Amino acid sequence: MENDIVIYTDGGCSGNPGPGGWGAVILADGKDLRISGGEHNTTNNRMELMAAISALSTVANTPDFNNRPVSVYADSQYVKNGITSWITNWKKNGWRTAAKKPVLNQDLWQKLDALNSSLNVSWNWVKGHAGIEYNEVCDQLCQTEIAKNR
Repeated sequence: MENDIVIYTDGGCSGNPGPGGWGAVILADGKDLRISGGEHNTTNNRMELMAAISALSTVANTPDFNNRPVSVYADSQYVKNGITSWITNWKKNGWRTAAKKPVLNQDLWQKLDALNSSLNVSWNWVKGHAGIEYNEVCDQLCQTEIAKNR
């Protein structure tokens, strides 16, 4: 447990689509690493995905983090359910939804899937805006990025 890496993520937009931002906190070895980014014209779901992709990319590219269990806490059911459940059928169905429509954000889902497959990740949902310390930090990072991208 003490060797585990814990990640919190959040993403959002002002308007959907609109200026967006994402934030993530990576907790490991008694430290917290805060990362964030954004785009001028994007969607809420893309920013939620970018937070998870960016955090897991950081873990994957940090030699000290190799082979360590990772617990991701996201306030997005879309990200959690997409990567743990829906993606299996999307891939089976040629990246089509149950309604036979193309999966939105396929480019990002493929990146997240590759990272998820290369790491030992457990996915957890947390309620947003509920006073959970690092989820609130991620929200602040996200809001700062949205303001930068207006």
